[in-house]
Amino acid sequence: MDGLSPEKLLLGLLWYVTFVFSTTCHEAAHAWAALKLGDSTAYHGGQVSLNPLPHIRRAPFGMVVIPILSFLMSGWMIGFASAPYDPQWALRHPKRSAWMTLAGPGANLAIVILSGLAIRLGILLGGFASPESLSFGSVVVPAGGADGLIGMVTTGLSIAFSLNLLLFTFNLLPLPPLDGSGAIPLLLPVETARSYMSFLFSQPMLAWAGIFVAWNIFGKIFYPAFSLAIKLLYPDIPYS
Repeated sequence: MDGLSPEKLLLGLLWYVTFVFSTTCHEAAHAWAALKLGDSTAYHGGQVSLNPLPHIRRAPFGMVVIPILSFLMSGWMIGFASAPYDPQWALRHPKRSAWMTLAGPGANLAIVILSGLAIRLGILLGGFASPESLSFGSVVVPAGGADGLIGMVTTGLSIAFSLNLLLFTFNLLPLPPLDGSGAIPLLLPVETARSYMSFLFSQPMLAWAGIFVAWNIFGKIFYPAFSLAIKLLYPDIPYS
């Protein structure tokens, strides 16, 4: 059965390891930034760590169940996690809270950049090549049609590049409960920012509405972003 083939299981493992690493980095960055900016809530919860276990324990459904189901249904993974913070701290320091929210997408952007640099280095050294047919999970391939370990490396880098670009772009949408919404106080006077945050805290249903809207408009935003990232990665290749 193709759904349980060794190749599919190996691909699923690569996806899951990359997803867990990327999500852990995202949440650990939130937690670390909050600690440095005066809120130790996530630190005491164990989230200031690249160990994925505290993050999985906090969101087992989003870190285990949803990623596996999404891979089985679509061939790629998505999920969610969260780092706790003190809402009263956020209201006292709305600008600090905004910087804390941007730390998560910032970690994803750093992984995109590092993955891109690794891809370019592999091409420079002759081990990697640009694919003839580019896709979300195939941004780079082994040179000369090689397979085995180098194929796992190029697949892992492709997933890391694309998945983290997706997480970066999606989380920056200025809709609650996404990080882009939490960054809006950077653009507002302090009292206005507090009023904005108080309104969000008092309307939990806005989170569901925000996710619904974000999910429906995201494709129109992500594909141009992905195309731009590919052009930056391969400036001399006319991918359409």
